[in-house]
Amino acid sequence: MTPRRSSIEINPLFARPGEATERPRFALADEPMLPETAYQIVHDEAMLDGNARLNLATFVGTWMDPAASTLYSEAFDKNMIDKDEYPATAAIEERCWRILARLWHAPEAHHAIGTSTIGSSEACMLGGLAMKRRWQQARRAAGQPADRPNIVMSSAVQVVWEKFANYWDVEPRYVPVSPEHPTLDAHGVESQVDENTIGVVAIMGVTYTGAYEPVRQIAEALDRIQARTGLDIGIHIDAASGGFVTPFLQPELEWDFRLPRVRSISTSAHKYGLVYPGLGWVVWRGTDYLPEDLIFNVSYLGGSMPTLALNFSRPGAQVLLQYYNFLRLGRHGYRAVQQASFDVARHLADEIAAMAPFELMGDGLDIPVFAWRQKVGYTDKWDLYDLGNQLRQHGWLVPAYPMPEAMTDLTVQRIVVRNGLSMDLADRLLEQIRSSVRYLDGLDGPLPHEGRVTTAFHH
Repeated sequence: MTPRRSSIEINPLFARPGEATERPRFALADEPMLPETAYQIVHDEAMLDGNARLNLATFVGTWMDPAASTLYSEAFDKNMIDKDEYPATAAIEERCWRILARLWHAPEAHHAIGTSTIGSSEACMLGGLAMKRRWQQARRAAGQPADRPNIVMSSAVQVVWEKFANYWDVEPRYVPVSPEHPTLDAHGVESQVDENTIGVVAIMGVTYTGAYEPVRQIAEALDRIQARTGLDIGIHIDAASGGFVTPFLQPELEWDFRLPRVRSISTSAHKYGLVYPGLGWVVWRGTDYLPEDLIFNVSYLGGSMPTLALNFSRPGAQVLLQYYNFLRLGRHGYRAVQQASFDVARHLADEIAAMAPFELMGDGLDIPVFAWRQKVGYTDKWDLYDLGNQLRQHGWLVPAYPMPEAMTDLTVQRIVVRNGLSMDLADRLLEQIRSSVRYLDGLDGPLPHEGRVTTAFHH
């Protein structure tokens, strides 16, 4: 492996007269540099990154229209926490989560409460903390111990829930997914909950496959448990991806606050909310489900104001971008954008399923995400990791990874279709997949396994 140089050599074509031609790479130089030169150095190094539009591994948005980019550039200096200095941005933040409360059918939207966050990970943390705190308060009020909380969820949850359990001393109870039970369902819930369960996490858009978990079925199982034991266990919906898809593409599906068991919902605005990275939302169905002691009042920014978040200083610009999207798109616009992504995903899924080596995971698409596996016995020359490496050489990032606990012997490959991946680009991808398969099939022996790129999502 070539050792990394300890200094940056500056191209004389863009170094300005009088500037050093080298700068230390891992320490601050003594002298300043002209902005044009510093820009060029950083620009050239960042140029080595992949093309974000061809990154089909990430759920995070990579495109907004020019007007949004202009608004972003006008607002990136706003600090969301400083509501006294930026009252208009604060008012827009409240409008956004109230819009979401209505979109998710909060029974009395004016009694709902919510906040923006850095992303859906912070939003999940807040939802989990509220469940833990309410459970502790109820146990202590009843004179019962409150030192052994647990939370029930699928083994296919995103890693944020492992972090939540670790950081906040909650026992994670993972229900393993299996071919018979590919998502968390009533069977898994009833075998895991007890008097120490603070809540159940249901996922609208599982990271591995894009599938929705059956929230109504889970809620009905919890109803039966309460009727039998008296335990009142709520659900937090991790709708990082589905929160901005389901209301527009599957509006008849009951997964949200229409189900009384659903106490809080989190989502990622920088996924299918169509905002640049750095924004999430969490909404509780009512103030009763958010303990008051999780809300702090601060006065040292110029006025007394409540704050509800793990992060303090955070960008306000993305909140304005979310409101821009709400105004710009409306219900019909969001439906059109998400339907276009869904149509591209359906096209890709159908074409990949028609290829000899592959079969799809799952019965159909929920969000514009799908996964496939290699057919058993197709070949011993290559596998999905090899296909992923072939695609990467042509600019496409299509991850291969093992499924979670109890299914780790199964490797899948996944595509996330986001706004900006057109049918034309999708056809180019299909051409590259077919070309890569022909190349791999034509090799004389198994490929070496060194240097493979594996993506893991779970605990």
